[in-house]
Amino acid sequence: MTPAAVGFHCPECLREGRASVRAPKRTTGLRSAGRRWGPVTLGLIAVNVALFVVTAVSAGLVGNNPLDNAASPVWLELAQAPSLVASGEVWRIVTAAFLHIGPLHLALNMLALLVFGSEIERGIGRWRFGALYAIALLGDAAAIQLFGANRFVAGASGAIYGLLGAIVVFTVYRRQDLRGILTLLGINIAISFLPGISLLGHLGGLVAGAAAAALIVAFRRRPPLQVAGLGVLGLVLLVLALAAPTVAVVGF
Repeated sequence: MTPAAVGFHCPECLREGRASVRAPKRTTGLRSAGRRWGPVTLGLIAVNVALFVVTAVSAGLVGNNPLDNAASPVWLELAQAPSLVASGEVWRIVTAAFLHIGPLHLALNMLALLVFGSEIERGIGRWRFGALYAIALLGDAAAIQLFGANRFVAGASGAIYGLLGAIVVFTVYRRQDLRGILTLLGINIAISFLPGISLLGHLGGLVAGAAAAALIVAFRRRPPLQVAGLGVLGLVLLVLALAAPTVAVVGF
């Protein structure tokens, strides 16, 4: 017999008791961060940061300042340019959304993605958030291909504006106060008129993100229709981006 706090326990009882006790689960810092901020959101941020590092190294290897990462061969191969996409370099409509011009551009976009993306991902789940982000990205690309000037464009801003559009839709659906999000959206749209910023890309992402959110709300009780609706919307935007007429090739 083994002495215990109250009385004695037999060895067999002790073994059975220990076997029935579950060991505490060990959680890594990465897993905890994923639960707090959302794994898809953190994954998107990781890709953006990794690509910035690649372009910075590429700029340094050709003799440019690494912080001027847009002056690198890799950046030029991945940024969106309407004439180059129309001539067959179709990967640019996706890769451009993960490129940035300088560390400040990257930092501002990643902060916005962390704040808005984690909130939406917690609310609608991983796959819906991933689909919404992809659709906003394609809306950004399609607007630039259809109506944009023939110059290089890059940044996650269009997709992030899609998240803002989605938040507006979700706020309306929940009948919450719109003043805060509309004020923020108005400020950001005003900033989009500044030189060097793609107003078209921002508006394209905004409209596409809002449309995706509307589908999620409309078919919230019918998941198969959600999947079908989001898939069709994404496909339409992809076709529009790839089928845009070739703009006259000019020097960049």
